[in-house]
Amino acid sequence: MLTDKQLNHFKEQLLEMKKEAEQEMEQYQDDQAKEDYENDKTGEISSVADHPADLGTDQHEREKEQTIYEQAREKLMEVNDALKRIEDGRYGKSEKSGEPIPVERLEAMPTARYRVDEQEN
Repeated sequence: MLTDKQLNHFKEQLLEMKKEAEQEMEQYQDDQAKEDYENDKTGEISSVADHPADLGTDQHEREKEQTIYEQAREKLMEVNDALKRIEDGRYGKSEKSGEPIPVERLEAMPTARYRVDEQEN
Protein backbone atom coordinates (compact mmCIF):
# COMPACT_ATOMS: atom_id res chain seq x y z
CA MET A 1 0.00 0.00 0.00
CA LEU A 2 1.34 3.42 -0.97
CA THR A 3 1.56 6.16 1.64
CA ASP A 4 -0.12 9.53 1.13
CA LYS A 5 3.31 11.06 0.58
CA GLN A 6 4.09 8.52 -2.16
CA LEU A 7 0.70 9.05 -3.80
CA ASN A 8 1.24 12.82 -3.83
CA HIS A 9 4.70 12.30 -5.32
CA PHE A 10 3.30 10.16 -8.15
CA LYS A 11 0.39 12.53 -8.69
CA GLU A 12 2.83 15.43 -9.13
CA GLN A 13 4.87 13.36 -11.60
CA LEU A 14 1.74 12.46 -13.54
CA LEU A 15 0.54 16.06 -13.64
CA GLU A 16 3.94 17.11 -15.03
CA MET A 17 3.73 14.35 -17.67
CA LYS A 18 0.22 15.53 -18.54
CA LYS A 19 1.44 19.10 -18.99
CA GLU A 20 4.27 17.94 -21.27
CA ALA A 21 1.94 15.82 -23.41
CA GLU A 22 -0.54 18.68 -23.74
CA GLN A 23 2.26 21.03 -24.79
CA GLU A 24 3.47 18.55 -27.43
CA MET A 25 -0.05 18.23 -28.81
CA GLU A 26 -0.55 21.99 -28.81
CA GLN A 27 2.75 22.47 -30.66
CA TYR A 28 1.60 20.01 -33.33
CA GLN A 29 -1.73 21.78 -33.70
CA ASP A 30 0.02 25.15 -33.96
CA ASP A 31 2.28 23.72 -36.67
CA GLN A 32 -0.75 22.34 -38.52
CA ALA A 33 -2.39 25.78 -38.46
CA LYS A 34 0.69 27.12 -40.25
CA GLU A 35 0.28 24.47 -42.96
CA ASP A 36 -2.11 26.86 -44.70
CA TYR A 37 1.06 28.32 -46.15
CA GLU A 38 2.63 25.09 -47.28
CA ASN A 39 6.06 26.45 -48.14
CA ASP A 40 6.63 28.27 -44.84
CA LYS A 41 8.52 25.31 -43.37
CA THR A 42 10.91 24.91 -46.27
CA GLY A 43 11.36 28.62 -46.90
CA GLU A 44 10.30 28.26 -50.53
CA ILE A 45 8.63 31.25 -52.13
CA SER A 46 7.21 29.43 -55.12
CA SER A 47 4.66 26.65 -54.84
CA VAL A 48 6.63 24.72 -57.48
CA ALA A 49 9.17 22.39 -55.92
CA ASP A 50 12.73 22.82 -57.11
CA HIS A 51 13.43 19.14 -56.72
CA PRO A 52 11.22 16.04 -56.38
CA ALA A 53 13.11 15.06 -53.21
CA ASP A 54 11.74 18.18 -51.51
CA LEU A 55 8.28 16.64 -51.66
CA GLY A 56 9.58 13.46 -50.03
CA THR A 57 11.30 15.43 -47.30
CA ASP A 58 8.13 17.41 -46.58
CA GLN A 59 6.07 14.21 -46.45
CA HIS A 60 8.59 12.60 -44.10
CA GLU A 61 8.46 15.62 -41.77
CA ARG A 62 4.65 15.57 -41.70
CA GLU A 63 4.63 11.84 -40.87
CA LYS A 64 7.23 12.33 -38.15
CA GLU A 65 5.18 15.14 -36.60
CA GLN A 66 2.02 13.01 -36.79
CA THR A 67 3.81 10.18 -34.98
CA ILE A 68 4.96 12.53 -32.22
CA TYR A 69 1.39 13.82 -31.89
CA GLU A 70 -0.04 10.29 -31.62
CA GLN A 71 2.55 9.34 -28.99
CA ALA A 72 1.69 12.45 -26.97
CA ARG A 73 -2.03 11.66 -27.27
CA GLU A 74 -1.49 8.09 -26.04
CA LYS A 75 0.71 9.34 -23.19
CA LEU A 76 -2.00 11.81 -22.19
CA MET A 77 -4.62 9.04 -22.13
CA GLU A 78 -2.38 6.82 -19.97
CA VAL A 79 -1.65 9.69 -17.59
CA ASN A 80 -5.33 10.58 -17.27
CA ASP A 81 -6.13 6.93 -16.56
CA ALA A 82 -3.44 6.82 -13.85
CA LEU A 83 -4.78 10.03 -12.28
CA LYS A 84 -8.26 8.49 -12.26
CA ARG A 85 -6.87 5.40 -10.50
CA ILE A 86 -5.38 7.69 -7.83
CA GLU A 87 -8.80 9.30 -7.32
CA ASP A 88 -10.48 5.89 -7.15
CA GLY A 89 -7.91 4.45 -4.73
CA ARG A 90 -6.75 1.84 -7.25
CA TYR A 91 -3.35 3.38 -8.11
CA GLY A 92 -0.36 1.14 -7.42
CA LYS A 93 -2.37 -2.06 -7.65
CA SER A 94 -2.17 -4.42 -10.61
CA GLU A 95 -5.28 -4.40 -12.76
CA LYS A 96 -4.68 -8.08 -13.43
CA SER A 97 -4.11 -9.55 -9.95
CA GLY A 98 -4.81 -6.70 -7.55
CA GLU A 99 -1.33 -7.20 -6.09
CA PRO A 100 0.72 -4.09 -5.26
CA ILE A 101 2.98 -2.77 -8.03
CA PRO A 102 6.48 -2.24 -6.60
CA VAL A 103 7.37 1.41 -5.98
CA GLU A 104 10.49 0.98 -8.12
CA ARG A 105 8.30 0.13 -11.11
CA LEU A 106 6.05 3.11 -10.47
CA GLU A 107 9.13 5.35 -10.22
CA ALA A 108 10.29 4.12 -13.63
CA MET A 109 6.81 4.15 -15.15
CA PRO A 110 4.20 6.11 -13.16
CA THR A 111 1.43 4.99 -15.54
CA ALA A 112 2.09 1.26 -14.91
CA ARG A 113 -1.06 -0.87 -14.73
CA TYR A 114 0.58 -4.22 -14.08
CA ARG A 115 3.47 -5.78 -12.21
CA VAL A 116 6.47 -6.66 -14.38
CA ASP A 117 5.83 -10.40 -13.96
CA GLU A 118 2.27 -9.94 -15.27
CA GLN A 119 3.06 -7.61 -18.17
CA GLU A 120 3.52 -10.25 -20.86
CA ASN A 121 0.98 -12.80 -19.64
